[in-house]
Amino acid sequence: MQTIGILGGGQLARMLALAGAPLGLRFLVVDSAEDACAGQVAPLLRTDWRDFDRLGEFAARVDVATFDFENVPAETAHWLTEHVPVFPNPRALAISQDRLAEKTLFREIGLDTPAFAPVNSRDELARALEHVGAPAILKTRRLGYDGKGQFRLKSAADVDAAWEALGGAPSILEAFVPFERELSVIAVRSREGEFRTYPLTQNWHADGILAASLAPAPHAEALAPVAYAHARRIAEELDYVGVFALELFVRDGELLGNEMAPRVHNSGHWTIEGAPASQFENHLRAVLGLPLGDSGALDIHVMLNWIGELPDPLPILAEPRAHWHDYGKSARAGRKVGHATVCARSAVEMRERLTRIGKALGREAQVAPVLAALTSD
Repeated sequence: MQTIGILGGGQLARMLALAGAPLGLRFLVVDSAEDACAGQVAPLLRTDWRDFDRLGEFAARVDVATFDFENVPAETAHWLTEHVPVFPNPRALAISQDRLAEKTLFREIGLDTPAFAPVNSRDELARALEHVGAPAILKTRRLGYDGKGQFRLKSAADVDAAWEALGGAPSILEAFVPFERELSVIAVRSREGEFRTYPLTQNWHADGILAASLAPAPHAEALAPVAYAHARRIAEELDYVGVFALELFVRDGELLGNEMAPRVHNSGHWTIEGAPASQFENHLRAVLGLPLGDSGALDIHVMLNWIGELPDPLPILAEPRAHWHDYGKSARAGRKVGHATVCARSAVEMRERLTRIGKALGREAQVAPVLAALTSD
C-alpha cells in the first residue's frame, strides 16, 4: 500500500484523500494549521514549511509528494525532491507562483494574453500604465489568489493608491479585459506522458471567488481543441505530472490566457460525480505512474460554491442527482466551506433544478448566470 504525502491540508487535500481511499492508498498531510480540514480524513503532520527536520520525517513516511496549493515555498519543494519524488516538479510550481513568469510562458507557447508589464516601483507603475492603458489591474507577482493582492486602476489618478494598497510588492500590471466569458481546462499528464483533458468548463465569480461552474461549457465546440492544445503545450514544456487548471478569457471569440493553477482546481469539483474518473483520482493516478482514467463528462453538471458559510443542505439533498460537500471548516467571510454539484441529462432538466434550488436557498443571483447560459441559443 503506497502513501501519498500532500503539502497543504485544505479541502483539496481532503478530496484527494477521499478519492484515494478506494484505490487502497494512504495519505500523510503537512500543514501549519492545527485545524486543517484534511486532518479530519487523513493523518496530519503539523509543521512550518521550513522546518526541515519535521519535513524529513514527512519525506521518510511517504512514497511520493504532491501539493494542495501552489504557495509552498520553492526552497521547500526543491529540498523535498532530494528525498522523495515530487509532482508536479518545482519548476512548474515556481512558474505558477509568479504571475510574470506565468504570462511569459503563455506567450512562449503561443497562447495570447492581455497586455502586461512588470512593476517594481511607483514610477515604473506609472510608465506601465501608459503602456498597458487604463483600466488595468495591478497584481502582486506572488501569493495572490481568489481576488487577493489586486487593485483596479481606472486612470492615472489611481497610481499612488494602487502602489500603497499592494505595499510596494513586486507586481504585474495587466490590461483589464472586457471578456465575454471565462473558461477553464482541467488537464492531467502522467509520469509516462499520457495526457487527458476534461471538457471545457464555464465559470462565474463573485468578489474574485468562484461562485459557479457549468460543464461542459455550452457553445464551446470551436474553442475546445484550441484550449486543449494550449494545455498540452504547457504540460509538455514544464514536463508536468498531475492535474492542473488553465484559466482562459474569451474575447471576440478568441482565447486569452489568464492563470494556471498547478493542482486540482475548484472549477473541476464537478468531476467527482460528473466524470468516470474525477480530477482527484486522475491526479493520484498520474503522480503514481498509473494509467489515467476516463475524463469525459457523463451529463450536464453545475457546481455551486459555498463561500463564508454553508446554506441549508435540504434543498440540495431533495433534488435528484444533487450532491452535497461539506469541507468541515468553520464559517468565515471569504472562506470556501463547501460546494454542491447538480447533475442532469438535459439543459431543460438542469434549469428546472437550479431554479428550485436558487429559490429555496435565496440564491437566485448565484444561479442566474448559469440559467442564462443554459438558455442561450
